[in-house]
Amino acid sequence: MATVLSVSGSPSASSRTGRLLRHLDRQLIAQGHEVVPLDVRSIPAQALLGADPRHPAIVEAAELFARADGLVVATPVYKASYSGVLKALLDLLPQYALAGKTVLPLATGGSVAHVLAIDYALRPVLTSMGAAHIVQGWFTLDKDITVREDGTLALAPAVVDALFPIVDQFSAALGRLPALSTAA
Repeated sequence: MATVLSVSGSPSASSRTGRLLRHLDRQLIAQGHEVVPLDVRSIPAQALLGADPRHPAIVEAAELFARADGLVVATPVYKASYSGVLKALLDLLPQYALAGKTVLPLATGGSVAHVLAIDYALRPVLTSMGAAHIVQGWFTLDKDITVREDGTLALAPAVVDALFPIVDQFSAALGRLPALSTAA
């Protein structure tokens, strides 16, 4: 099937955002997709803050974006917007790094006041980078994501009921990409 770049924009190694994203990665793998995880926090700060698109870590990240058929971009919401580490990476990628890609934007946050961060902050950036199709995104409250003592994830039933069909929609959109590009 398709190659999916799964981008965690969380600066924290123990974030609910990252755990939710890796949980969804397993769903995409079960649907036959190859999933390549990218934790933006693993890119050296010098590469992100030095604003050098030729830094080897940024070149490597850009190559991952180029090889992907689709992307899942997940971020915690801070100050009504996506994370700074995600912004730093996106700023260093080529202008049309998402050209021809299908994208699923996801966000997590502590308040429903941030539910529109995907549409008002993240979606415009993804569009400006040339994304061919941005499927319906999803915002999940932190309180609806629980990490059990054994490290497994528990999601509130309402999250499962809403989010998994959105991931299925993303997967289906990826499956249509070859037919669309062949017709063009």
